[in-house]
Amino acid sequence: MKQGLSLRVSQHLALTPQLQQSIRLLQLSTLELSQEVEQMLDENPFLERSADEAAREEFGLDSEDAASARDVRDEEAAGLALMNGADGVSTVAAQDAEVTAAETPLDSTDAQPDWEGDGTVDLSPDDSEWGGDAPARTNNIDNDERADATELARSQESLQDFLHRQALGLRLSDVDRAALRFLIESLNEDGYLEDSLPALASGLAGDDNDQFDELVHRFQVALGLLQSLEPAGVGARDLGECLAIQLRALQTEDEDGDEAEVRKTALAICKQPLALLAKRDFKRLATLTRSSEDMVRAAMLLIARLEPKPGRRFVNVERNVVVPDVIVTRAGSGPNAKFRVQLNPDVMPRLRVHDIYAGALKAHKGEGSQALSQRLQEARWFIKNIQQRFDTILRVSNAIVERQKSFFVHGELAMRPLVLREIADELGLHESTISRVTTAKYMATPFGTVELKYFFGSALGTETGGNASSTAVRALIKQFVGSEDTKKPLSDSQLSDMLKEQGIECARRTVAKYREALRIAPANLRKAL
Repeated sequence: MKQGLSLRVSQHLALTPQLQQSIRLLQLSTLELSQEVEQMLDENPFLERSADEAAREEFGLDSEDAASARDVRDEEAAGLALMNGADGVSTVAAQDAEVTAAETPLDSTDAQPDWEGDGTVDLSPDDSEWGGDAPARTNNIDNDERADATELARSQESLQDFLHRQALGLRLSDVDRAALRFLIESLNEDGYLEDSLPALASGLAGDDNDQFDELVHRFQVALGLLQSLEPAGVGARDLGECLAIQLRALQTEDEDGDEAEVRKTALAICKQPLALLAKRDFKRLATLTRSSEDMVRAAMLLIARLEPKPGRRFVNVERNVVVPDVIVTRAGSGPNAKFRVQLNPDVMPRLRVHDIYAGALKAHKGEGSQALSQRLQEARWFIKNIQQRFDTILRVSNAIVERQKSFFVHGELAMRPLVLREIADELGLHESTISRVTTAKYMATPFGTVELKYFFGSALGTETGGNASSTAVRALIKQFVGSEDTKKPLSDSQLSDMLKEQGIECARRTVAKYREALRIAPANLRKAL
């Protein structure tokens, strides 16, 4: 076999580092993007926040105060450059504008997204300081009274701290206080003690049987003290014990005979298998508790008012705070109503290239300048990719609002069927790009804050030959269930028949799937007591 060399011309698609970074930033959520920005600010010396945002974050200034702080900062930087004239840095301040215009690729009009047409986002004339001149959202509340949901969540007292504070008022020996503290720290976030007392004691005593017995005794005493603290039900080992503790706490001196009998029956129900309570098997519970069905129904009403998770209100709710990426506001009313889509300025990081460092790099080309130039280019790429991320989110949001205008006027019952391919074809993007944009991105609408994926739904056929959105069908099912007779709740078959009366072809299994997605219990569990 003879060997030889040949040339062949071919085309293939290659993902450059800049494109890879753009795709990764596009699929990040607001929180993940904030973390990415902070990491890049720490790693890249050529990247910095704009003066306005830095002043607002550090001192909580308004836009005018932040502008003043930026002027002071620029004066200090110029003075510092003049003082270092012997090292050749004195030319930096004079060359800042030239360096930014000559080296930053974002200064060209082709690289900057044109957002001025819809009036949603104002960009600084200098692209290296992206969004620096964007007006900050003002608030009429005084600075001392400002508190967002995140700060409130951070300042929330934990369950353990609340219990430790109550334990300080108990007169206990050092050993009992230590045992109580150990049990408090062993609670889960719902307020339950998941591990048994012997298991906790064996972890501390090891192979010492005498110490093991002593620890079990101490923990038994501490458990009684723990279950006497607020909130009622804390320190329980299971749900039945939690409900029983709360029922005992309801006992009062002026309790009449009927109330005492209902509470006694409720305590007896808590000792039975909780599966019977979930199924509302009145006859079986009445037999096991030796009570009448009416008494069991009254007792179950009392149990329904109890808290199954005593530590619920102490759970850190910061993870549930949703900050919208896009805000939709309504102008006008009736059929002529128009909706304005704008990016949330609070989630847009305002970044720029550090002018002094960039100027110093240009003025002094020497050893190591190639690596620094690479870092400078990475900073410019990062700013450009963030611009492109928000530009894509805004374009997709505008397309969604245009196609789902009926939702913004009439609510979720008027939602139209929509798939990712329709938005992708309209904007000239790939479906995967639309999927990345709509994942973990939220829109503030007149009907609440929802994820962008909420506006996409499959189509169900109708008798007229048209299509109905699955989102609208779920909303219709929720409306039917909300207006049903609680004594005779609607079954899945009845809900399917009611949808057919509305002209929507929806099978019983599909109704059951949508009902479960809405977290609506079956008909036998929705039946009123």
